[in-house]
Amino acid sequence: MITALKIIFLLGFLVLIHETGHYVVAKICKIKVNEFAIGFGPKIWQKHGKQTEYEIRLIPLGGFVNLEGEEEESDKQGSFSKASIPKRIAVVAAGALVNIIFGLLAYGILIFVRYLIVKEPNFLEALQYAVQAIGELIRSMALGIVELFGGRTSINDMVGPIGISEMVSKTSGITEFIYLLSIISVSLGVTNLLPIIPLDGGKIVLLIVEGIRKKPINKNIEASIQSAGFIALMIFSIVVAFNDIGRIV
Repeated sequence: MITALKIIFLLGFLVLIHETGHYVVAKICKIKVNEFAIGFGPKIWQKHGKQTEYEIRLIPLGGFVNLEGEEEESDKQGSFSKASIPKRIAVVAAGALVNIIFGLLAYGILIFVRYLIVKEPNFLEALQYAVQAIGELIRSMALGIVELFGGRTSINDMVGPIGISEMVSKTSGITEFIYLLSIISVSLGVTNLLPIIPLDGGKIVLLIVEGIRKKPINKNIEASIQSAGFIALMIFSIVVAFNDIGRIV
């Protein structure tokens, strides 16, 4: 039961702050948010705000935002489709950036506190050590991306939700849990920014292409690209899931 709660909290929390990033930046950019939901499935609570319907849903895993004009063209005030390219890119990128920033901060704070407790209570030395550790984490993530696109990382080396759940189940104590939470948060953010459709990074690529062309991409072509990317991503996810199961059993 405790393991299940840890998994639900970790995955749900990381997706929730991701969607909150989209929500907050959309509000800053004056883009209308029709719906902001915590969880999925049937609604168990809802409140109608001035512009947004806030909801809590039955399945406590993540959440989502519904932006005016995101899925289809809209001429209404605050439409995502009518916002400038920089604003749309900012909204799309916000979720992944929140994951990365949160993960790096949580990781740095953990390293900082552990240094003070285990080594010596020197604030400046602990801060320097934490900053160096964050830099090393960023370097290792960047190296991982280079290896991924360079073909030196096999699909068998990748971990999906099942593998993550297995790692969470093996954590003992708050320190290990926060460490795993921070690493997964950074990984989730970086992965979402990869130029792969339908990830956020892929959406950003399409927006950049639209900005270069000075006109929107044909909706039918965009829909076909999104569908093909989604199918490829699902196949990839299934393969990773089977590999996760194989490692566990």
